[in-house]
Amino acid sequence: MTVDIGVALRPVPHAGRTPVSMIERMTLILDTFDGPAPMRTLVDVVERTGLPRSSVHRIIEQMIRLRWLAHAPGGYRLGTRALELGGLAIEHNEIRDVMGPLLHELCRRTGMVAHLGVLDGPEVLLIDKAVGRGGDSLPTRLGGRLPAHSTAVGKALLAIVPPSVIELAFPERLPQLTAQTIGRRAELHRELDQVRCHRGVAIDRAESLPDVVCVAVPIRADVDGGVAALSLSGRVGEQSRPGTGRLAQILVEAADDAERAVRTHLRRRHRV
Repeated sequence: MTVDIGVALRPVPHAGRTPVSMIERMTLILDTFDGPAPMRTLVDVVERTGLPRSSVHRIIEQMIRLRWLAHAPGGYRLGTRALELGGLAIEHNEIRDVMGPLLHELCRRTGMVAHLGVLDGPEVLLIDKAVGRGGDSLPTRLGGRLPAHSTAVGKALLAIVPPSVIELAFPERLPQLTAQTIGRRAELHRELDQVRCHRGVAIDRAESLPDVVCVAVPIRADVDGGVAALSLSGRVGEQSRPGTGRLAQILVEAADDAERAVRTHLRRRHRV
């Protein structure tokens, strides 16, 4: 998986309305680079998206600066960030296979629910889940999605993303799932600064699900980026679960093991 995590954009259904948010417009522009043609002109992109020419030109210049797109003779082509991220989906299943035993071990040690998640646009995609002793009491599912800003997994991964990408990917007002969810982009920036200051440990304080707390850490492929994030979740007030500090320590240690396993796996695959 790429070491520059960025924000992987995915198509968003617009239901016939004019796309308003930056994330929707960026997605429409990226979608024009499908098919066999490796290059698009500004006119091509305007015609295929239906967006105003001035808006398309402004957004494309921002996407070039962030390596989503690049200049090409007579137009534009996909940039290195987009090409790198194209390999992420293929590797999700491989990462899940590598990480599966570790998730189950975390559940055994803590009795909590463990998740493995990756960023997909402004959302977190859950690619694996393991349940500890006592059974599953959380309404999360494999393949489920949650807003990244409301989850520990999402915040652990967003803390690796350049702040400029956060500005493009998230609106000023953020959707709130509970009364505790971060509601503004500026507040999200402050939260991510705290995550960076605490070794990448992120906490969800009943922000995505009522009465559910979660602690997460990123798994890094190298010093520059993350592959996925590990988390442990449980109900507020569960007497049997470790405290937040202890969970953070357990996850940081687990992430070290996970990073070694992932790097070994990636090196072997690249030699094939």
